Amino acid sequence: MIKFYKDTREEIENLGFKVIGHDFNRPWGGFLLIDDTQSEEFIYNFISKENLKLNGKISPKILIVKPNSRLSWQYHHRRKEIWRVLKNEVGIIRSMNNNENKMELLAEGNIIQFHNKERHRLIGLSNYGVVAEIWIHTDPNNPSDEEDIVRLQDDYTRE
Repeated sequence: MIKFYKDTREEIENLGFKVIGHDFNRPWGGFLLIDDTQSEEFIYNFISKENLKLNGKISPKILIVKPNSRLSWQYHHRRKEIWRVLKNEVGIIRSMNNNENKMELLAEGNIIQFHNKERHRLIGLSNYGVVAEIWIHTDPNNPSDEEDIVRLQDDYTRE
């Protein structure tokens, strides 16, 4: 498990990205925080080659979800998110209300956008899933952060 995280970090750094933080101790897996000054390059390399015309901080991250694990059923008040699957297939569940819909499968290269307050969950399947994530802050005077997670259900009893 730790080897996969370290190998993923090394791959990202070998592409010239500066990892400014990480947490590999999440019960569902972990993440790498990328230097926000590299946002434009991050988007170009990991999200889309098209100019997305995003302004402000985007908080680039690499999510690593363990096999057979899942993040909380959650939403955010102050951000939208765009994800692109970088490695292996993952599952997602999304809904505009609190009811969890059927899981969708996303293959490598698939991109998905979650709207502000849209409920969502990332699910690891048979292999480690690696997903590039950017945040689009919807309140520039109060940017989203980790405190902007509203968990509706969590397998690990976090609030």
